[in-house]
Amino acid sequence: MTDPVPPKRVFHPAREEAELAAQATESPQTTTPTYRLAFQDLDFLLREDLRPVRFQLELLKPDLLLEEAKIASTFVFYGSARIPEPSKADALIEAAGTEHQRRIAMNLKKKSRYYDEARKLARMVSRVSPDADGRRHFVVCSGGGPSIMEAANRGAADEGKESIGLNIVLPHEQLPNQYVTPSLSFRFHYFALRKMHFLLRARAVAVFPGGFGTFDEAFELLTLIQTGKVKPMPILFFGREYWNRVVDFEALVDEGVIAPRDLDLFTFCETAEEAWTQVCQHYAGTDQSPDCC
Repeated sequence: MTDPVPPKRVFHPAREEAELAAQATESPQTTTPTYRLAFQDLDFLLREDLRPVRFQLELLKPDLLLEEAKIASTFVFYGSARIPEPSKADALIEAAGTEHQRRIAMNLKKKSRYYDEARKLARMVSRVSPDADGRRHFVVCSGGGPSIMEAANRGAADEGKESIGLNIVLPHEQLPNQYVTPSLSFRFHYFALRKMHFLLRARAVAVFPGGFGTFDEAFELLTLIQTGKVKPMPILFFGREYWNRVVDFEALVDEGVIAPRDLDLFTFCETAEEAWTQVCQHYAGTDQSPDCC
């Protein structure tokens, strides 16, 4: 006689229970909100008291799905949602109605080359092969929106590879760009949880010229590494001229509010090739060394 094999579970799956609950006979009792299963009661889930639960769900859902997709590490792209791709830059200048608008359009056109560099870098990192266990590394991850984010997802698509988009609910709706892999397109309510997912699997981060959002994400990462909360990783600031104009890093040192060594937490670069070389050098000889460097 062979040994008995116990069943994997004895409780019905939640999905079956939900389907069964939907078949309940209508009565004054069964049609009240209190009778709904808790996980099917949207009014209940959206209560102020349930915010900790919603935090947990927003942390858990992407993590589980990325794990199931065998994504072990990511290459994160931060940058402006306003920088046009080069072919559309002149249209902004032509549409300018004032001299001030024209000057802004000209500045955006100067930065439009970073769209191409982001796309090129994404193509390069997407060529990294899965490891022996089939887990994928340096998977392109962006905020899922337009401009630099679009360029990153587009570069991965150029190579026929999947990429991640982490969108967020905004007053002006931000839809995922067309190059995000649909099954890896996530939407967040909480900025904090979105930023956490940017970094949980990040092993390199490219920071392109951007505004408040880019500053928020990039400087939080620098703070986490500065304080030892996150291990050092390649942080690549594209556009030395831009960053030195909008942030006086040396002044921060001179004012004594950061240490001189803190300037070593990131590297300036201008091209995709330069950035990828920095990543390869950082991980040279480690088990995370990209196999296509």
